[in-house]
Amino acid sequence: MTTLPSLARAPRRPIRELPDELVSQIAAGEVVERPASVVRELLDNALDAGATQITVRLQAGGVRLISVEDNGGGILRSELPHALKRHATSKIASLADLESVGTMGFRGEALAAICSIAEVSLLTRVDTDDEAHGWLLDGRSGELRPTARAPGTTVEVRELFFATPARRKFLKTDATELAHCIEAVRRHALARPDVGFAIWHEGKPVSQWRAVAGGGIDALRQRLADVLGEEFVEQAVAVHWPVDAPDDDLQRLRVWGFAGVPDAARSRADWQFAYVNGRYVRDKVIMHAARSAYEDVLHGHRQPVYALYASLDPARVDVNVHPTKIEVRFRDSREVHHAVRQAVEGALAVPRSGSAAEPTAIAPAPVWTPPAQQTGLAFAPREPEVGYRVSDVGALWGNGSGWASTGSARTVVGGADTNTSVRAEFNPLRAEFNPVRAEPVEAPAHLPPLPQGDWPLGRAIAQLQGVYILAENAQGLVVVDMHAAHERIVYERLKQQLDDQRVASQPLLIPATFAATPEEVATAESCADVLGTLGLEVNPLSPRTLAVRAVPTTLAQGDPVDLARSVLAELAQHDASTVVLRARNELLATMACHGAVRANRRLTLDEMNGLLRQMEVTERSDQCNHGRPTWRQVGMKELDALFLRGR
Repeated sequence: MTTLPSLARAPRRPIRELPDELVSQIAAGEVVERPASVVRELLDNALDAGATQITVRLQAGGVRLISVEDNGGGILRSELPHALKRHATSKIASLADLESVGTMGFRGEALAAICSIAEVSLLTRVDTDDEAHGWLLDGRSGELRPTARAPGTTVEVRELFFATPARRKFLKTDATELAHCIEAVRRHALARPDVGFAIWHEGKPVSQWRAVAGGGIDALRQRLADVLGEEFVEQAVAVHWPVDAPDDDLQRLRVWGFAGVPDAARSRADWQFAYVNGRYVRDKVIMHAARSAYEDVLHGHRQPVYALYASLDPARVDVNVHPTKIEVRFRDSREVHHAVRQAVEGALAVPRSGSAAEPTAIAPAPVWTPPAQQTGLAFAPREPEVGYRVSDVGALWGNGSGWASTGSARTVVGGADTNTSVRAEFNPLRAEFNPVRAEPVEAPAHLPPLPQGDWPLGRAIAQLQGVYILAENAQGLVVVDMHAAHERIVYERLKQQLDDQRVASQPLLIPATFAATPEEVATAESCADVLGTLGLEVNPLSPRTLAVRAVPTTLAQGDPVDLARSVLAELAQHDASTVVLRARNELLATMACHGAVRANRRLTLDEMNGLLRQMEVTERSDQCNHGRPTWRQVGMKELDALFLRGR
């Protein structure tokens, strides 16, 4: 039989003041978790000192030695005796300074905490005529002696946790600790492209990132390519919000950086970097806003990749909420959430298929005619007929409930081969093309070439098994999933039509009641109008009971209580407009999926080309509503490799 531990009351102990050394060791337990924590604190100090080049030297993954050298401003001899004392700092001097921190460090406790658990020495020199040499401070004895050094500071930390051997037992292998140290340097390097960083381990170079000349988005792009690889930059789009904000406006909320395209998403969230006023943070507001911006385009549980930077008035963000300063608290978190989501959404909305050229008005260009008989694989004639190209929503679908598409088709009338102009009414929710009229027109004598770069997705040449559209562009072959592509087009069109409109609702014959928390009741009362916009009617019956009286028509068969609870939870945590947009889009995505053209639907070449032109001007058309890709490019080099050409 298992014996439970004794619950007898422990003997009373008197309240006493702890010795300074034990206080410092307790503080070190909060600040210094592993060698990477020391690296982070020392890098913060180096950047605050104005360094433009920082070198980190490690031994045994940082356990035996951590040395951080910089070329910053250095420390005056008169200030050195205070440098390693608890709560001694040059960063702040008053409560007003603490409430508007603009530096990386500010508490003045990191060096003192490190000194309590390791052997620390500090070598520094200021670049003034008053001090012609540097000074070496021994952290254990306090001895100060002159020494040679160029302007700047070197902090050496040896035998980490030697004074607390129990803490040392919890460290991982040297390789693991080294990886964490490299990650700490990498995070700082991504924040400061203007500063060079170098990492050495056991006397050998590990990583080096040179300072990037200039500034702005180009410098950031180069540093991201250096640190994360060219692949990250190639698979990312630039983010800048608001577009009219000048770079030197430090008071206005600004968001910039790079967001990876959906195809670059990973299984883990290890390439998500968020910075607030130059400080790397793990902030729930920013992470949720970034993730919500990918809702329409990310497949399954894949994790987006991004490097996002937010700058705002330091007085509007509290950085003194976590021992390691990894978390922050915004004065207006909803404003930050809205800004990050708008910035990332706007950058992702531009279709890559249409980035090569701006959409133009209807102009003379080739139109390819369908063959006389449709088969599983339909090929167009090599010499195209001339008609006009459809390049905007109005021309393809019109503006009514049924959208129009116009093209040309080759027919035989009385044994004569003529061209016929065909107009088709198209209903996206039924995926039907219905011919309206056909008029004979004369074939032009001249066949102009395909404009280079004018049609990024190229011209349709075939339909494969009723599922894929094959097209030819300047790069080679384009393969389009016609259902996925059309689903996105219909979805975006529905979103435009239903902007600022309410979702249709259906009253319940018998209201569904449920026991609610006080927060749910308060949310239902304060957000009644928002719930109505979503097609929900939720009313309090008592201080602890809510009744669902109406639900969205398209969700009438679902569980009304579960639906109400989930929406109320979202409204309690996030901005009402965000919740409304997400819920509305989920409904429209369902409608678009059912309304899009289905597999095995035979399309004419005019219909295929119309679909390609629509993709080029439709936002987020690179992915369907479920995050699956809508098209893929197969370049000529890939095709040549398949057939061993040039070998």
